[in-house]
Amino acid sequence: MTQATPNRAFLIVIDSVGIGGAPDAADFFNGDTPDTGANTLGHISQACAAGRAEEGRTGPLNIPTLNDMGAGAAMQLATGLDLGWPAPTGAYGAATQISPGKDTPSGHWELAGVPVPWDWTTFPKTTLTFPYDITARICELAGTDGILANCHASGTQVIDDFAAQHIRTGWPICYTSVDSVLQIAAHEDHFGLKRLLKLCEDLAPMLHERKVGRVIARPFKGESGTFVRTLNRHDYAIATPSPTLCDWIHDAGQSVQAIGKIGDIFSMRGIDEVRKGSDATLMGHLSDLIDDAPSGGFVFANFVEFDSLYGHRRDVSGYARHLEWFDAALGALLSKLRAGDLLCVTADHGNDPTWIGTDHTRERVPVLIYGPDLNRQGPRDLGHVAFVDVAASIAAHLGVVPRGQGKNFL
Repeated sequence: MTQATPNRAFLIVIDSVGIGGAPDAADFFNGDTPDTGANTLGHISQACAAGRAEEGRTGPLNIPTLNDMGAGAAMQLATGLDLGWPAPTGAYGAATQISPGKDTPSGHWELAGVPVPWDWTTFPKTTLTFPYDITARICELAGTDGILANCHASGTQVIDDFAAQHIRTGWPICYTSVDSVLQIAAHEDHFGLKRLLKLCEDLAPMLHERKVGRVIARPFKGESGTFVRTLNRHDYAIATPSPTLCDWIHDAGQSVQAIGKIGDIFSMRGIDEVRKGSDATLMGHLSDLIDDAPSGGFVFANFVEFDSLYGHRRDVSGYARHLEWFDAALGALLSKLRAGDLLCVTADHGNDPTWIGTDHTRERVPVLIYGPDLNRQGPRDLGHVAFVDVAASIAAHLGVVPRGQGKNFL
């Protein structure tokens, strides 16, 4: 067991806030269009400055806290794009991913020190996308004669298209995307939330054997014209191939607290407690843990609504509003950090809302570091770093020996 330190670490993933410039972006696509040139944060900022993101907000993108931490400087590192943002006062870098996927598990696992060592299995864009034996297994577990959708689809549109038939027949709505995932939507009242979760849990081992990353339960409520997904989503993710940052810290006798879907992504391995809710609720949880988390502890948070509500829906104004909300809340959190604390803001991939299609975009991500002790040293350009370097640096800060290949950039 490693000697514990009084230090604490907070790793915050703002889901999908990429900064462009991935060197292998040409190998990843939205439809037939490669992701070359995608830049989630840069294009949102340009849209705001040009008056093309005026729904519920107005004017240039207002994210002074992230700017101060180095978001603009990190983007300039990633792409060469200079938007004239203020010079940073903290430590910043641009991280590059090596895992062969632009999805949630790939990004989070690699940030936690474990790149994905295999190619994910995805489903073809055919009329009936799932193989017969998978469809038969779903029917067996659900006790139904069939499934609905069985295609690539938008998660909100597929509910609008099939909910009425789902309620009438009791058949689950099954769909996928370019990611390695099988999602099942069902009405919480008509189908039953527990039944849906049990269905996904029992189906997951079959999919994991085939290197499908996640089976996701997507419960919804409402009636015709008012259907809405609830916060009871649950991801049944394939287990990581080796111990992650969460395991390293937990095995060293320090606490690991998860916020958002982190518990699902890591199958609760190395995690003591998880707190869920909307992004606004999650921000409250994060604030509480900054106040109360014990010394020698790690808090790992994911804020998913950048991706789920605005990136996939190509909602530039909504994405900008959420960035501005997060920035204001983050500023309040930084003022509460104490000596020995380290906070890192990063992302797992991109999802450029100005891009063609509705899928993630392959991008570098920002690595923005704040700590009362560190910031007294002045601004620091960390340069280009690897995703796995985030895990190694946090482990070093907590006095834990990393088990991965990353390097401590601090």
